[in-house]
Amino acid sequence: MKPSSLTLLGLASILTLSSQLTLSAMQPSQIVVAQASPSSTLASGSFVSSEQPTQGMFRIVMENRQRYLELGQTFKTNRGPDLYVILYRTDAPPQSGLRTQDYIILGRLQKLNGAQRYAIPANVNLANYRAAAIWCRRFNATFGYGKLGS
Repeated sequence: MKPSSLTLLGLASILTLSSQLTLSAMQPSQIVVAQASPSSTLASGSFVSSEQPTQGMFRIVMENRQRYLELGQTFKTNRGPDLYVILYRTDAPPQSGLRTQDYIILGRLQKLNGAQRYAIPANVNLANYRAAAIWCRRFNATFGYGKLGS
């Protein structure tokens, strides 16, 4: 009995596939490790209480050409109805009566304690701001603030 050409072709395909699988199993795998983008600290500070008890550390970092205000693990403030994270033009924002032209809102406060971060818009010139603050918009009251230091 003579093997047909179809049988020979099938046998050749099986041998080829088998040898490719054996070769790929013998070759070492390449592992690509993604490196975390390093961040650099541009400024930092500590919160002090104003209208409400507020404490903890914060810093401004640059990561992948984006700036962030990061509140540290030790950050803590009291509950309020309408809390925001802001940058303020002077070292010490007033307890109440902030004027719109004197601050920029970075975002609604995410939680009352612990680490969190807020993007700083690219068009914000940090040289024009000297403090970070937790601010209640409804009552226009500064809960706490910290001077931006380097």
